[in-house]
Amino acid sequence: MFEQNSSSSSTMAAESALCSVSRQRERSRPSPAQRLHNLTSASATSSTSTAIPLPQNVFTNPSIQPSSVVNLSHSTDVVIGPMTQYQGPVSIYYMDASMEAHAMQAAAGINSSSNRSRDNSPSKRLNRNTILLITLILLVLATALIVLYVELNRPRSEAANKAIYFGNTYDHDTFPNLGNGHLVIDRIQWGASSNVRPLTVPLRRPIPYVLITHIGVQSIPCSNVYKCSIKMRTIQDAAVAEKILPDIQSNFYVSDEGNIYVGRGWDWANTYANQTLAITFMGDYGRYMPSPKQLEGVQFLLAHAVANHQLEADYKLVAQNQTAKSPGVNVFREIRKWPHFYGCGLDDAPACGSELGMTRASWDAKQ
Repeated sequence: MFEQNSSSSSTMAAESALCSVSRQRERSRPSPAQRLHNLTSASATSSTSTAIPLPQNVFTNPSIQPSSVVNLSHSTDVVIGPMTQYQGPVSIYYMDASMEAHAMQAAAGINSSSNRSRDNSPSKRLNRNTILLITLILLVLATALIVLYVELNRPRSEAANKAIYFGNTYDHDTFPNLGNGHLVIDRIQWGASSNVRPLTVPLRRPIPYVLITHIGVQSIPCSNVYKCSIKMRTIQDAAVAEKILPDIQSNFYVSDEGNIYVGRGWDWANTYANQTLAITFMGDYGRYMPSPKQLEGVQFLLAHAVANHQLEADYKLVAQNQTAKSPGVNVFREIRKWPHFYGCGLDDAPACGSELGMTRASWDAKQ
């Protein structure tokens, strides 16, 4: 027992002595900062600025640490290694593997967007716009060709196939025409009244005479379809209500714009004289001058009548003032220059229609 206690006491004394020796060694060993201070102090107190010679293999031998060979003399603000200075608050982020993958994807997106921006360069946009423009022009041309083909092959309207049709220099879906834009306005189109007595005297064809009249009584010439249609209805109302006639007086009426309005037409005798085609200038041509289009419209109507055997080829053109007091001095001055004008009843000339057995009363039949 005693021997065991003495041996344990000696062991504890040995351990205590060992600890004290280690602590003394640690206290006697300078720290790295003290070693650096000692090196700089030693170099500062030396009489010469000659640096301590370095081992030849200090930069090639990895076992030699740089901190053990640092030698600085007469230097301030010395920095060993890279130095970065920041002014203001600094945030330091830690990037793990997942964050690095996200960063790489973002970089790839930036590269793709830059490629797209290069694809949208002005030259490529110009090429794309040029292609679009050429495509649009081709579409417009194709559409125009289709429309032209359809129009050329479109069947004509029924109005264009009426008997009163001469030439085709003016196409219209509603009115036929006599050529050069002289429209033919039918009774239903100018609004003729259907509440009239039926006509009873047929007009025998081919017709030997053309009788030219005018409305007179200070009538202002009309210049469009709307106003002329109103005038036609007014003439018809006056003929039926005031003159007790079965219908409007003449076979055809010609407006100032050269359009032809159908009165009694080709089938029924006018109110003035049978065996005549009565054509009335719409206006008072003792006061107004007939327009060139109006005169041309009458000539187109007469040419149509001859071509369709409604008039005799050598028909006689007379004015109502040769038998009465119409069509006004201004119209009479013009029509007497026309080739078919017949000067019957003037001066010593025979009476109009005498070769047909017509008398003066025949020219005012009021039929």
